[in-house]
Amino acid sequence: MKNCIYIILLVTFIISCSSIQDRNLNTSSVDKSSDTLRIANDSLEYEIIIIEPGFNTWLVTQRPRGFYSEQFMEIRNRQYVIEYNQRVIQPQRFDPNLYIQTINYESSIHYGYEVNYLLYNYFLYFEQRYRQRFLATRGQRF
Repeated sequence: MKNCIYIILLVTFIISCSSIQDRNLNTSSVDKSSDTLRIANDSLEYEIIIIEPGFNTWLVTQRPRGFYSEQFMEIRNRQYVIEYNQRVIQPQRFDPNLYIQTINYESSIHYGYEVNYLLYNYFLYFEQRYRQRFLATRGQRF
């Protein structure tokens, strides 16, 4: 079964994974062209795609890779995903055009640093661009 992680806002926003195998990016390919960011590792059968106007430009202005620990980002990503999924299932309270589909981010899976870095930063971007607030401690950047 192919494991996929997709982040596509305005088209679709999906993350789905079902394997517990270790995720490393040693053989990954990265495409940073235009407004699409794609990271794929065919040997581990996953990819993360971010299609969002302005995300790549915004990302280069943020804290660099290595600033946050992988553990920190994993914890935050779990919190963000829980809150995001709660908003998806409440379309009467939250804009269904922003919260399109639930995200399956499994805490037992080691996605690797790069995936966690991009997902974490995407949530920060999403908060800023769409004026959303996910975590009460969001103002604290460690």
